[in-house]
Amino acid sequence: MIEEGKPLFLQIAENVEDAILDGALPEDSRAPSTNELAAFHRINPATAAKGVNMLVDKGVLVKRRGIGMFVAPGARAALLAERRSAFADRYIQPLIAEARTLGLGPDDLARLVLERAATDHLEGNAR
Repeated sequence: MIEEGKPLFLQIAENVEDAILDGALPEDSRAPSTNELAAFHRINPATAAKGVNMLVDKGVLVKRRGIGMFVAPGARAALLAERRSAFADRYIQPLIAEARTLGLGPDDLARLVLERAATDHLEGNAR
């Protein structure tokens, strides 16, 4: 679960974000405490707190004094928007640049993506 080469606090934050995105942590639900995260991952509580505080700063988690951390209203939509933008920057932009190098236009590229997605979908159903 812990990934070498990536700061632990970032991994903690991403794990909580993933739980929000997949619905395991719905909006307004109680999020794991820093102590719970530290115990689960067997890390220093200060490291877990750094990841949690990063999510508080982003507005994904909110502190409710005396009762803990909770998933903020709108957190899932904000995370989806952030991840979609990062996806476009990381994958789509280089794809478009390579397609241009190969002389592929937008229609060619769209056709290739649709063909691959259909093939992947069919293979996924056969499993």
